[in-house]
Amino acid sequence: MRTRIVAGLLLVPLFILIILGGLPLYIGEAIIISIAINEFYKAFEQKEIKPLYYIGYIFSFYLLIKNYFKLPIFYTYSMVFILFLISIVSILRVRRNIIDIIVTFFGIFYVAILIDFIVLTMDNFDMGKIYVWLIFIIAFMTDTFAYFSGYLFGKHKLIPKVSPKKTVEGSVGGILGSTLICMVFGYFFKIDLAVIIFLGFFGSIVAQFGDLFASSIKRYVGIKDYGKLIPGHGGILDRFDSVILVSPFVYSVINLFIN
Repeated sequence: MRTRIVAGLLLVPLFILIILGGLPLYIGEAIIISIAINEFYKAFEQKEIKPLYYIGYIFSFYLLIKNYFKLPIFYTYSMVFILFLISIVSILRVRRNIIDIIVTFFGIFYVAILIDFIVLTMDNFDMGKIYVWLIFIIAFMTDTFAYFSGYLFGKHKLIPKVSPKKTVEGSVGGILGSTLICMVFGYFFKIDLAVIIFLGFFGSIVAQFGDLFASSIKRYVGIKDYGKLIPGHGGILDRFDSVILVSPFVYSVINLFIN
């Protein structure tokens, strides 16, 4: 329990960046994504896969430029295409395995592009500085309520082959907790009740998918944690596994039903 509290306190700088917004947030996001991509690529080295680290770092820096200058989506497509061409040259010159390139670009999609929806949620909606907190409420409340529900009532394993400690009771508790806290948040900020319930309920399911998917990768490559940056929670990816999928989910729901 103490390690969870410490891990939560270490997220305070991130929350400060979100409050500040603008350039500090863009720089902070680029740093977080660079660390997370490093963790992701390093994990796959356990399978003798050698991702192109510099490709991921370049894209992380590009996101900083893209967000600061509000570049349209066309530039992102162009950047991905250019980086792909560079990776092809790398294959031809160094004779890399094609799997190296696949993991490289999956890392860009899974880590960089999906995390960037945090900034997109803030910048693309009139109430973005309010809506962005739903991402963290859903992800972290799901984790918190699932932990305590599983600890107190857990009897039936959810998917033991992927995550042995997770239970059906914990999963249900996470969904209910996320929905409840979202409803309280929505009440104070006058967000449509039906939308906020939808976000809390299905967002919690998405959060758990994110957690299980990250666990599946760790199990495949044979590691316990992605890193050691956060005591008790491993690396950035260990703490952001739910956030990664919840971010685009929240953005999409707001874009479809509120904005």
